Amino acid sequence: MSRNDMNRIATRFELRAKEGRKLLIPYFTAGDPKPENAVPMMHAMVEAGADLIELGVPFSDPMAEGPVIQKAMERALEHHVSLKDVMEMVAEFRQKDTETPVILMGYLNPVEIMGYQEFAQSASKAGVDGILTVDIPPEEASDYVKAMKNEGIDRIFLISPTTTEQRIKAINDASGGFLYYVSLKGVTGAGHLDINAVQDRVSTIRSLTDLPVGVGFGIKDAESAASIANVADAVVVGSAIVKRIEENLDSADNAMKAVCELLTEMRQALDS
Repeated sequence: MSRNDMNRIATRFELRAKEGRKLLIPYFTAGDPKPENAVPMMHAMVEAGADLIELGVPFSDPMAEGPVIQKAMERALEHHVSLKDVMEMVAEFRQKDTETPVILMGYLNPVEIMGYQEFAQSASKAGVDGILTVDIPPEEASDYVKAMKNEGIDRIFLISPTTTEQRIKAINDASGGFLYYVSLKGVTGAGHLDINAVQDRVSTIRSLTDLPVGVGFGIKDAESAASIANVADAVVVGSAIVKRIEENLDSADNAMKAVCELLTEMRQALDS
């Protein structure tokens, strides 16, 4: 089945909206701590209640990441995990799961080296549904957007607390899938969530788009996940998951168990 036949991201958001439920989107870095752990972790996350998986592509200069995810990228790069390897992981995941959306999260350099068209075709073939490239501004993304659109790959851009309304409109025009609001100023894993401020910003974003709105950065536990779910369509959790992997580097089973316990708690909090 080609990606153009079925938009998994839109389908999942529509399904959860009908159910009156919010999406839980976990992030982890592909290949951390070992490449062979990635696909089992993806399946385990789905079992624990993940609706969509955000898979980090290891990169040597991850400027938007805090220390927790930076270290995860370093561990993955010790095994020379490349963009091509990450797409092969998605293809392997697709052998058993054809429904859960997967987006790749990373930086432009590896995509640019491969070439937009080749990347988009390879990603589509592997079963990738979307791409979040941190360091490409929508104003400079026309070729990138066109290549991704042609292969049915949704483009996800970040909106920050300081993004202007005019820029949100430009981001919306270039986007597909959902809009990703970064709830804090700073890098991943930073700071303290102000739910009222998030609610105000999400309301503004909603007035400028028909796409669902996901919120990430600063979501550490079931309580913060539930608070965000009250104002957004999706909750994205990254550093809290990667931290649990880091705490269990000596045991893939323990890491998976710790991650799944957190996701199960979040899923229950989102649904209650």
